[in-house]
Amino acid sequence: MEPTVKLQPRRSILDRPILIAIPILIGLFITRSPFFMSAPTLDPVASDGQLWANTPIKLVTTPQYETKKTDIFTTGATHMALLHNAILRGFNSIYLQAPHVKPTEKHDFIGYSLTWHKFVASHHDDEEATLFPKVEEVLKDNTIWAATHKEHEAFLGGLAKFEKYLRGVEPRPAEFDGTELVKIMDGFRDSFEAHFQSEIGTIARLADHANAPKPGTPEEAAAAATFKSWGKSTVTKAGTLDVVPFFLLNLDGTAEDGVWANWPPIPAPVKWGLVNLAGAYHSRWWKFSSCAGGRPRKLHALP
Repeated sequence: MEPTVKLQPRRSILDRPILIAIPILIGLFITRSPFFMSAPTLDPVASDGQLWANTPIKLVTTPQYETKKTDIFTTGATHMALLHNAILRGFNSIYLQAPHVKPTEKHDFIGYSLTWHKFVASHHDDEEATLFPKVEEVLKDNTIWAATHKEHEAFLGGLAKFEKYLRGVEPRPAEFDGTELVKIMDGFRDSFEAHFQSEIGTIARLADHANAPKPGTPEEAAAAATFKSWGKSTVTKAGTLDVVPFFLLNLDGTAEDGVWANWPPIPAPVKWGLVNLAGAYHSRWWKFSSCAGGRPRKLHALP
């Protein structure tokens, strides 16, 4: 007599939760990742009058592109200009779109705008607390930022009003008034633009300072390391899930003949992950960004 064969019961897919989780996670990624944003790209030069984030505040020309110099202060000023331009595109994208935001998208726009404020506030605080003292130490001169400190003070009051208004309507997005936000931005726009342009020249001119490190010296290498380490950390410390995607999605790699297409020098897979994985957390906010994939794109809320 043959032994009885014990049949194993067939396992249901419900017994394998991983098989359920994988398609759900893929679906969430596809629907939330900025990689799948569908706004058309835009050529600001040939846009036939279509407004874009290069106005109303003028973007900064990088000193290296303008002068072709490569000293540490011209390089530092250039990288600061690229950072400033991401902030300025953010300002312009908010300013231009605010009056046109749909009622159903006001909550997302408030989140996008508050991220810009967080970016600017963190950038200011990090300059004052870290970068400026280190450069003063390099040059043995604590007067070099006197004008810059005054420029900061000139727009901080308006920036605080910007945040206060958005925090006030954040719990009740229906009360958001884009015209009112633009009015607040007009209150500090001139001083904000003046500073974000002026600071670049201030840094570049430090190359002519009497105590500027001589090329090829250990002092020059230390000063270059100061700019490099500050630049690497200043955005990430502001917020990986909000400020970093905001920054990367307001970078235009086509500007200045595309010479900064690979700036910042982040490995492509890492940059992709910062935009599409970290950025997925607040995915609804990024439809208002000025760029995608390093290229200008049509501003979402504009008619």
